[in-house]
Amino acid sequence: MSYASEVKKELTGITVHEKNARAELMALIRMNGSIGLANHAMILNVQTESPAIARRIYSLIKQLYKVESDILVRKKMKLKKNNTYVVRLRHHAQEILGDLAIFDGFQIKERVPLDLLTDDLMIRSYLRGAFLAGGSVNNPETSRYHLEIYSLYEEHNEMIAEMINRYDLNARTTNRRSGYIVYLKEAEKIANFLQLIGATTSMLEFENIRIVRDMRNSVNRLVNCENANMDKVANAANRQVENIMLIEATVGLSSLPEKLRAIAETRLAHQEVSLKELGTLVPGGPISKSGVNHRLRKLNAYADELRQGKAI
Repeated sequence: MSYASEVKKELTGITVHEKNARAELMALIRMNGSIGLANHAMILNVQTESPAIARRIYSLIKQLYKVESDILVRKKMKLKKNNTYVVRLRHHAQEILGDLAIFDGFQIKERVPLDLLTDDLMIRSYLRGAFLAGGSVNNPETSRYHLEIYSLYEEHNEMIAEMINRYDLNARTTNRRSGYIVYLKEAEKIANFLQLIGATTSMLEFENIRIVRDMRNSVNRLVNCENANMDKVANAANRQVENIMLIEATVGLSSLPEKLRAIAETRLAHQEVSLKELGTLVPGGPISKSGVNHRLRKLNAYADELRQGKAI
């Protein structure tokens, strides 16, 4: 089971009071519902690929309206995809759609009247229904941090973004696949959203994975930085040794001033030590790291002049 599926399974197990159940059902039907006719009567179909969500829709309708609905299973043969579950309401569909402010008798309403979402818990419940209907979240262990909710209607998408941003979660919107999405990219904001809609266990799992992953990334960055510094030091030491050997082969180290000759001979004898260690090994030392570096730069410059024929 994917991480997103685990989140949704947890959400379908939450017990809600009537007004909050109504807010959740408003989102589920608005986003996944469709209207049809049978025997001159309106029927409502609400489709999902999750049996748990189908049972949730069935239970919410029964809890709120005391009306029985059917759950149909449609098997998908192509590419062996998941089954589709349809909650079909054959009676009182028009009255229920009107009560949920989804259908006014002529057309689907894209925005939910805000007077129907009058407190914090109702808004959270609506966002929970919206996530169940069209949401997804990446597994924080294997992917970049990303949570989104897909909607067919632009106004509805903007409304969901406004609801989320009441909680300072920095939600953004964009077009996607003949529809619209609202999305979150920051790990902390995603965790806060999961807690907001009631997925506390999933949020804790998300945070645990995130902490371990971020710690692992920090360690990797430190190791890479350390390796890069070691490579830099090794390359610099190799260049110093190469230049000193050039000087020795061309004019001899004995031709160098006493201080430069001392550091050159010490570097040849101790090719792998750091500048700080090298300073403690120079005859007449110790010499500071900056002092060692200054003398080695002089040797490098002298070797470059020898290569260019500017020194004898």
